[in-house]
Amino acid sequence: MAISKRVAGIQPFYVMDILSRAKALERQGRDVIHLEIGEPDFPTPPLVAQYATDFVRRGEIRYTPAAGLAELRQAIAKHYRDRYGVQVESERIFITPGASGGFLLAMALLLDEGDKVLLEDPGYPCYSNFVRLFGGIPSLVPVGASTRFHLNSEILSATWDHRTKGAVIASPSNPTGAVLRPDELKALVEELERRSAFLISDEIYHGLEYDEPSPTALAFSDRVFVVNSFSKYFGMTGWRVGWLVVPADGIDNVEKLAQNLFISAPAPSQYAALASFMEMNLQELEQRRRVFQERRDFLCDHLQKIGFSIKTIPSGAFYVYADCSRFTSNSFDFALSLLEETGVAVTPGKDFGKNAPESHLRFSYAVTLDRLAAAVERIKSFTQRGLGVRR
Repeated sequence: MAISKRVAGIQPFYVMDILSRAKALERQGRDVIHLEIGEPDFPTPPLVAQYATDFVRRGEIRYTPAAGLAELRQAIAKHYRDRYGVQVESERIFITPGASGGFLLAMALLLDEGDKVLLEDPGYPCYSNFVRLFGGIPSLVPVGASTRFHLNSEILSATWDHRTKGAVIASPSNPTGAVLRPDELKALVEELERRSAFLISDEIYHGLEYDEPSPTALAFSDRVFVVNSFSKYFGMTGWRVGWLVVPADGIDNVEKLAQNLFISAPAPSQYAALASFMEMNLQELEQRRRVFQERRDFLCDHLQKIGFSIKTIPSGAFYVYADCSRFTSNSFDFALSLLEETGVAVTPGKDFGKNAPESHLRFSYAVTLDRLAAAVERIKSFTQRGLGVRR
């Protein structure tokens, strides 16, 4: 079968090799500690599950409008007022099948063949694939500890050329957990507006911050595109429901795209998400955030004691991006060996770009503190025995 050049250029997740082997080991009876998966380990919040159950029992599961359930769009608009002090008209909010659906709508709207998009490196690998799928050219921009692994207005200006159409940023970011300061985000937004370029701000990890809360790009402009989801902070990964905020003049075209691409996001998931903003549920989520913070502090402390270098302590999300060059010059082989020898699964840096991937590993702390402690002991023993691959 002949496939399109665009699909042929889409890259798989390398961590899937790790996960596949981890599952095989588990089938053999091995105990595997999963630090490779970017998914909260908590169950669906009880109030959310109750809302979904009540809705399904009523039996009225039909399409919603393509833009999403009106009540949910209004609840999200209220969330922006309450959390950020930002006014966002509910008409600008589109409910999507996960955050990925929001990216598909935004990229379809914005990109023409050959348009270049600036992406932070290291960064979430799907961004490049979304850009390629719509004929764009992903431009990976190396970022490091000096800018806390984020683009800024100076880097943007230095890497801009005549084909550049816009940029994608994420704060808190995957894989580093780094957060942009308000002044940095404001300067970046202003620089892109000065160039009449777009900004897509991935805010999927908002709410999972452990120092200062993240600002939303919507605080600085109503021309930005913001992608968010109920997956991470709200703990609804498998429900596949997210949202996209668009500028007012994009509403009609995005609705047209949503009608054709998705019809609508799943109705039960949208109704369940309505419970996310209720006070009782928000209290539950805050307790979970504090647990994540405790795990972050534990993991960062122990990884550094083992000998990993953490150039920027994560301020958000639930990842630690650690330099493993003391132990290996091939993080992928190191991750495979670590899994085989100890049953600890981690993500190699090559999933996140071309910026020194061979010397970095991502550790997810979306597991219990007891499991983290067990993982740390296994990793410590592994490195002390010199089992890491140094080639």
